[in-house]
Amino acid sequence: METRLLGRTGLEVSLIGFGGIPIQRCNQWEVDEIIENLIEEGVNFIDTARAYTNSEKMIGEALKQWGREHFFLATKTPQLRYDDVIADVKASLCDLQTDSIDLYQFHNAKTMAAYETIMGPGGGYDALADCKKQGLIKHIGITSHSYEVLERALEDDRFETIQFPYNIVENRGAPLFEKAKLSNVGVIIMKPLAGGAFMNADYALRWVAENPNISVLIPGMDSVKQVLDNAKIGNDFVPLSETERQTLEADAKALGKTFCRRCGYCAPCPQGIDIPMQFIVEGYYRRYDLEEWALDRYRSFAANASDCVSCGECEPRCPYNLPIREMLTKTRELFDPLV
Repeated sequence: METRLLGRTGLEVSLIGFGGIPIQRCNQWEVDEIIENLIEEGVNFIDTARAYTNSEKMIGEALKQWGREHFFLATKTPQLRYDDVIADVKASLCDLQTDSIDLYQFHNAKTMAAYETIMGPGGGYDALADCKKQGLIKHIGITSHSYEVLERALEDDRFETIQFPYNIVENRGAPLFEKAKLSNVGVIIMKPLAGGAFMNADYALRWVAENPNISVLIPGMDSVKQVLDNAKIGNDFVPLSETERQTLEADAKALGKTFCRRCGYCAPCPQGIDIPMQFIVEGYYRRYDLEEWALDRYRSFAANASDCVSCGECEPRCPYNLPIREMLTKTRELFDPLV
């Protein structure tokens, strides 16, 4: 597996890392198999978060079996203030069953006001700095979907890593990564597959990996097959050919800008709708000539777009500010006449 330096942390991390958000829907034995195969494929970086329900706990159980020493562990807190951050660090240590976490990050600092709270008196940064002095964590990072927040973080020069979405559609981060490289700050790429929206996952990952300023890509994985497929990119990295690049660009053009990244932050829906899956099957129907398959999947859902009551609880939780209710209406209008 190709490795890259994670900025000033000094950690030599695998080009392909493991994104821990989707294993929330896995059983423990499935996570155990995933961790085993990560080791075999040379993946040595795991990213999870307090907000990913039981992800930390299942990873901790799997590492108890397969060995903590194989991985650099990264997790995240959504908390902003000192005491709350301390509580989350202690919970993470317990759930991951480890004495020290390699990288602890602030999770999705959405606004400059949130950032100022983290960095201000009684804020979370001081909490992580104290945890680092105590050896509970080794490095401090920050994640965000806001370019401006991470640009400010780089200016303050107190974080060792940043994490930001980046793929052929969401490519705004490239100048940010150049600045990070100059400051010796590690760059972690979330959403390299745009939440699974691309038909050619291989091409999408290679497009991201071509950027020399990034350190590690963390596609979410919830199966051994995904581990094996994604690890191939790091184990035998080859830049895109012109034909492959044109294919990916056509895929991206068809996708557009307003699409679901399957991050899952919109959940839970009070009506029991798996919102990302609604948009996935719609995409397969509209863009990929899989009409019958998509319609069968839509019919199989216990709750679907037709059950949306437009309560709006999902929309404030979406980091991309998607008009989810409007999108669900379009999904309903597509499928309901066919069901």
